[in-house]
Amino acid sequence: MSASDRAVELTVAAARAAADLKAQEIIALDVSEQLVLTDAFVIASGTNERQVGAIVDAVEESLHKLGAKPLRREGKSEGRWVLIDFGEIVVHVQHAEDRVYYALERLWKDCPVIELPADVHGTPDEAGE
Repeated sequence: MSASDRAVELTVAAARAAADLKAQEIIALDVSEQLVLTDAFVIASGTNERQVGAIVDAVEESLHKLGAKPLRREGKSEGRWVLIDFGEIVVHVQHAEDRVYYALERLWKDCPVIELPADVHGTPDEAGE
């Protein structure tokens, strides 16, 4: 079983919202085989606490437009690692230093990557700029 179409839709929307605010190293993982609670993780980094907070706000606003409401949010007041649980997906926005330290990608390395559109990665050649 892989991530549902709805989870992939939310994942792409969350990744785009993060990219719009210059989040770094955005990746999406299909965790549906390992977890029963959610289908996908979106992981993104911000360079400071203010940017982390802005990315979180943008993700929540973007997914709200798609009818998704956060079931739970943790860590926003500290701005170092914010977890937003939308049910189908969980979004992790981490300060770049914490991202390196906790290395979620390494912990979930057995999970397939969900391919994100080129515009999420922000490379001029792939984004058609």
